[in-house]
Amino acid sequence: MQTSVHEIADGVYRLSTCLPDVAPGGFLMNQYLVDGAEPLLFHTGPRRMFPQVCEAVARVVPPQRLRWVSFGHVESDECGAMNEWLDAAPSSRVLFNLLGCRVSLDDLADRTPEPVEEGDVRDIGGHRVRAIPTPHVPHGWEAQVLFDETTRTLLCGDLFTRAGDAPALVHDDDLITPALAADDLFGATCLTATTAPTLRALADLQPRTLALMHGPAFAGDCAAALRDLADAYEARFLASVRTVAA
Repeated sequence: MQTSVHEIADGVYRLSTCLPDVAPGGFLMNQYLVDGAEPLLFHTGPRRMFPQVCEAVARVVPPQRLRWVSFGHVESDECGAMNEWLDAAPSSRVLFNLLGCRVSLDDLADRTPEPVEEGDVRDIGGHRVRAIPTPHVPHGWEAQVLFDETTRTLLCGDLFTRAGDAPALVHDDDLITPALAADDLFGATCLTATTAPTLRALADLQPRTLALMHGPAFAGDCAAALRDLADAYEARFLASVRTVAA
């Protein structure tokens, strides 16, 4: 397995590895490095992938310069190598929403994490990053996304997950059909009454780029893609409600 590195927005780098055996055609595992005065890594990758992800980060910045480690929720592909990164970068800390710190990360992280309140914006030098809690979207009570206000890049974690390999960056691609197919395959998305409103609120941010964890980065009408995904999930949720009621 090889990890590729591509700049998908100004100072935002996609580190991507295709795992061959997870799904038909492979399955992408992406991390995103936001290069500023205080570099931030979004997703650590699993612990066993730490050496190759670390080597990929080193193509952009010295790994020991990493200042912030963040991720979408507490799961091995998001944060399995969290403590390896805290060890490799002595000044680094985990940056996460207050709920996630209280329920998991205060105990799991080898160094005390930095909790962020909803609405707080962190200036990492060249990029202004906001953590946005998205409980159970796509899954996990403590789920969150990060929004780089400087480049308007939404680091959206497991949203729009798809199976198979993909280019580093696509323009005006269909994100919905493969996302629904992946949901049929994995059953990973938590559908609740708040799923669609949460996605529509993210659309209101008017992102320019969607940084997918399991798929290509997307540059196009990102707000429309988020609203289309909201509509698709809302239809599935309402259909399940009608089935139960019947």
